[in-house]
Amino acid sequence: MTLLDRLLGHDAWTTRQLLLVCKPLPNAQLDAKFDISHGSVRTTFLHILRNMEAWTDVMAGLPIRPKHDDDPDQRSIAGMLKRLDLAARDLNDLAKAVEARNGWDELWHDPTDAAEPEKTFGGTIVHLITHSMHHRGQLIFMLKKLGIPDIPEGDALFWELQLGKHA
Repeated sequence: MTLLDRLLGHDAWTTRQLLLVCKPLPNAQLDAKFDISHGSVRTTFLHILRNMEAWTDVMAGLPIRPKHDDDPDQRSIAGMLKRLDLAARDLNDLAKAVEARNGWDELWHDPTDAAEPEKTFGGTIVHLITHSMHHRGQLIFMLKKLGIPDIPEGDALFWELQLGKHA
């Protein structure tokens, strides 16, 4: 398993684990207001997913997929788990193609950023992974404030042990 495999695998797995912890939560807890991140557990998850989807789409030269954040099915934990599966797969496929051609330093044009439209693939992929990690830390804080027990911290070594991988 490469370092990229570990980073992408851990990123998707940890977001999935936090979504699964939230499965039994009522809407009142998912939508409780916090003065951190994007204001609630649900909107923070939606932000993580939207970033994975949108950045992957623009790097691939595709139109950004529709947001659907107002669709109750897309806002549900089950819907967000489906979105995560698709977004993680698409990001993995794109990142593996960049890795295969050693294109980390290749520039791509970001049509959504007039001020800084040229970005590297490597920098953008690192941004996506660290961005999600940053917001997962905020989710852990919110879930603790809600009194949710057994919140996974998302440790990469724990993830690896769960897979039965020993590097």
